[in-house]
Amino acid sequence: MYKAMNQENIKRTHIYSGSTFEELAGYSRALVVGDHVYVSGTVGINFQSGELPEKASDQAEQALDTIEQALEQANSGMHDVVRARVFLTSPEHVPSVSAVLKRRIGFTRPANTTVCTALAVPDCLVEIEVEARIGSGTPR
Repeated sequence: MYKAMNQENIKRTHIYSGSTFEELAGYSRALVVGDHVYVSGTVGINFQSGELPEKASDQAEQALDTIEQALEQANSGMHDVVRARVFLTSPEHVPSVSAVLKRRIGFTRPANTTVCTALAVPDCLVEIEVEARIGSGTPR
């Protein structure tokens, strides 16, 4: 039997990055519910400058920079990441993007899924989304 949790004190906090996609599709870069942080799929565009690096590894770096900023706004950080989902346009990008992920979040040993597929944003080679639990990790 399903038993509803007491959700009186659980509120949502929305975090925005300034991406035009957030406005276009009506979503938040990240959503905080209790101690859970859900970060939306993030491509490698610098949303302030509009720049998109050419290499998949550089796009992964930029996506993770945006994700890290969202986590920090949620009073969390990369050390709290418990799950990563990575979307790549080609299997040839797996080694270089995996190396970036290992360097940036590998120390947390999160669950990870990597899928090769087409992406919605032209010229983007990488999209990354993460989930974190505030306070679950140890900063390095």
